[in-house]
Amino acid sequence: MRRVRTRFAGLEVEFADRDVALRQAEEIAERGTRWPLVVYGPEGCGKTALLRQVEEVLRERGYAVIHVNPMAKRLEDRLLATRNVKDIVRGVVSALPGSLADASTLLYAAVEALHRAAKSVTGRIALLADDVFQAVGLDKAETLVKELLNMIEWPSVKYEKIVVIVSSSEGMTRERVGRHRWAELYVMWNMPRDGFAQLYGLLPGPKPSFDSAWRWAGGNPEMLERLYMRSWDVGRIVGSLAGEKGIVELVKGLSDTEDEILAEALEDPDVLVRRYREAEGLVRKLVDRNLIIRIWERDLNWVDQPPPERDPELGVGLYYAWQTPLHREAVRRALGQPP
Repeated sequence: MRRVRTRFAGLEVEFADRDVALRQAEEIAERGTRWPLVVYGPEGCGKTALLRQVEEVLRERGYAVIHVNPMAKRLEDRLLATRNVKDIVRGVVSALPGSLADASTLLYAAVEALHRAAKSVTGRIALLADDVFQAVGLDKAETLVKELLNMIEWPSVKYEKIVVIVSSSEGMTRERVGRHRWAELYVMWNMPRDGFAQLYGLLPGPKPSFDSAWRWAGGNPEMLERLYMRSWDVGRIVGSLAGEKGIVELVKGLSDTEDEILAEALEDPDVLVRRYREAEGLVRKLVDRNLIIRIWERDLNWVDQPPPERDPELGVGLYYAWQTPLHREAVRRALGQPP
């Protein structure tokens, strides 16, 4: 299949690695989706780039694809479509009473365009929605998923096959959506070492060793990009994360017991399971700030490859993992722990 090109560190690069995920996408294209697929994973792990490549997989198999990205900086990038439905999308957008800056309006436009496509262009339709929960608000996540399920189960038009995939970086998505049987939940992790090495190899100029880049970014493309764009200054990245995530405020608000458990979790995140009765509130705070991720079901519903069962160097345990080593380092420094 054709590999799409994406922007990375100021460069235009070809979609790298993720071969297992692409085979999964081909299987989905063949059978369609019975329920919406909700994919969540660490921020910056490559979900947006993967959805763009999935769009290409579906296009090659005759799907009309609408790709919604409410968080895109440019309005024109918030509602994308394959060539066979671009005119339909333009027609829907021109008749909209609201703006594409509004996530609800954006989703309405996408669904309406798909209905029209099924009537006039093709019976194979697909909706890809990127970080949509963050845009509509986590409190509306369940309602949105139920509406997408209704679109599959009770369509207003006939279709041959339908694919609905929603991605999210919101850690609490799993708890909200997972308590219903309205979607299939999938977890996506950072890139495996070989694929990450491909991205690292594309970066020009003086740079640290690959092992050093891997130890800090842990396979996360966005963290690699940040390191490169800030001249590999780890301290600047850690400081930025601390501010973005409110880590100092988080640490100052902990009880003595939570403070103790968090310090232990720097070396072994699975302490959050062993001491869960005491750590439940702490876990919710860490998940809510997208600092850690739950990785319990290693044999089920992974996009591409799960992380290793344990990797202390990267902060990966059997049950929980730090989103990246840089996230862990930001917490370590807020706690005043030595590196």
